[in-house]
Amino acid sequence: MLNKIMKLGGKKFNKSDQDNTSGVNTVVRSSRPTTAAAPPSSTGESQSAAPSPSQTPNHPMFTAPPSLEVLPLLKDVSSSDRPLLFMKKAHMCSCQCDFSDSLIMPREKEIKRQTLLELVDFLHSSSGKVNETMQSELIRMVSANMFRCLPPAHYENTGAPPEGNDPEEEEPYLEPWWPHLQLVYELLLRYVVSSEIEPKTAKKFINHTFVSRLLDLFDSEDPREREYLKTVLHRIYGKFIFHRPFIRCSIYNIFYKYLYETERCVGIGELLEILGSVINGFTVPMREEHVLYLVKAILPLHKSKGISIFHQQLSYCVVQFVEKDYKLADTVIRGLLKYWPLTNCNKEVLFLGELEEVLDVTEPSEFQHCVVPLFRQIGKCLNSANFQVAERALFLWNNEHIVGLIAENKDVIFPIIFEALERNMKGHWNQAVHGLSENVRRMFMEMDTELFEECEKQHAENEAKASELLEQREMTWKRLEEAASLAAN
Repeated sequence: MLNKIMKLGGKKFNKSDQDNTSGVNTVVRSSRPTTAAAPPSSTGESQSAAPSPSQTPNHPMFTAPPSLEVLPLLKDVSSSDRPLLFMKKAHMCSCQCDFSDSLIMPREKEIKRQTLLELVDFLHSSSGKVNETMQSELIRMVSANMFRCLPPAHYENTGAPPEGNDPEEEEPYLEPWWPHLQLVYELLLRYVVSSEIEPKTAKKFINHTFVSRLLDLFDSEDPREREYLKTVLHRIYGKFIFHRPFIRCSIYNIFYKYLYETERCVGIGELLEILGSVINGFTVPMREEHVLYLVKAILPLHKSKGISIFHQQLSYCVVQFVEKDYKLADTVIRGLLKYWPLTNCNKEVLFLGELEEVLDVTEPSEFQHCVVPLFRQIGKCLNSANFQVAERALFLWNNEHIVGLIAENKDVIFPIIFEALERNMKGHWNQAVHGLSENVRRMFMEMDTELFEECEKQHAENEAKASELLEQREMTWKRLEEAASLAAN
């Protein structure tokens, strides 16, 4: 069978063979053996260097290929010849195709796509035994296709400042060569999850450099690619235990770079989604390292301008920390108050929603530590001129767990909130806010009538003092005006 493969390898296509593609399984484009990297293509797809003889197996199949050669299907050869044929196909798929025009190289594109599909099916099948040499060639091919220069961001192309672009309104960039790239990702995913692949062997190829370059691809504008990256990285984290600290540290470094350098939020949501699953597996009590990253890397993400893109994933991570270790509730709540928005109402609504989720898993003992600064901020939200902010703050009283926490600390909370409620009752322009404020006020009264009356009395005294001070101020200004007029005369 091996002799048959070698004979077929020397056969060239004539014109009739090129017209009849149905009988062609795989094809190799001609190339010159070199160790230098090929120049980048005009399509933005990186050109990988052709493997040197030292990088490829010492076998005639891996010499510089002719213009075109036909390879049989993996299932049609004997098991002894299958490894060499697999490496030949993987080596062939390292070549790049020009996707700038659909009319360029249509036959080669289809043949490469079919070959990648065959490799995916081979890894997925029960007969897909992959030795160390095959793995090396496979990862080399995956790297040649995946690791490339990414196209610039939209604002880098248009010249517009990054802060003037709303990421939610931008149309995502879609890779033109995704039909091939998707299969490469699928091939890598099959390789990582395969039970036939031993981590001790695979770590020679899935090393720190590979993982680092994989993380760099999260900057891709194509959401389909980021979704595959998320799945692959999560599987690597689960299978390669020795890579876990490095992956966590690298993700946090990406957050630092985003916060203090680029402010480009592409891929942050997917990384937070991975991190949420990672946090769920942390042991209790929480290690000091994890708490440090919560304070230094995760909570500061709340100050981002593009938080609306990844807030759902960020909120999930924060709540996971509190669920894992209830003692972190005070740290998280004070962190939210530290980065609380002052002029962005939409962001404030997001913060109130996240605050409710955190309070829902907060223990009474930790709630007492931050009750005063927390409800001072909630009181400001109650009096917000934006009805959505005021309404969202009042909705906190619809949560039974939060109402229970408030009831246990009513002596501290009532005096802080009562004034804000009275101000809403007297002067808020929105009827819905007015009605909700009245409901909360009634709830307070039913909770502790004596304390409510005391707060009402205190509020009346404060109002009287404020009126008196206002009258004194007006009298002082009046005397100053009279003195000024007498001096002028």
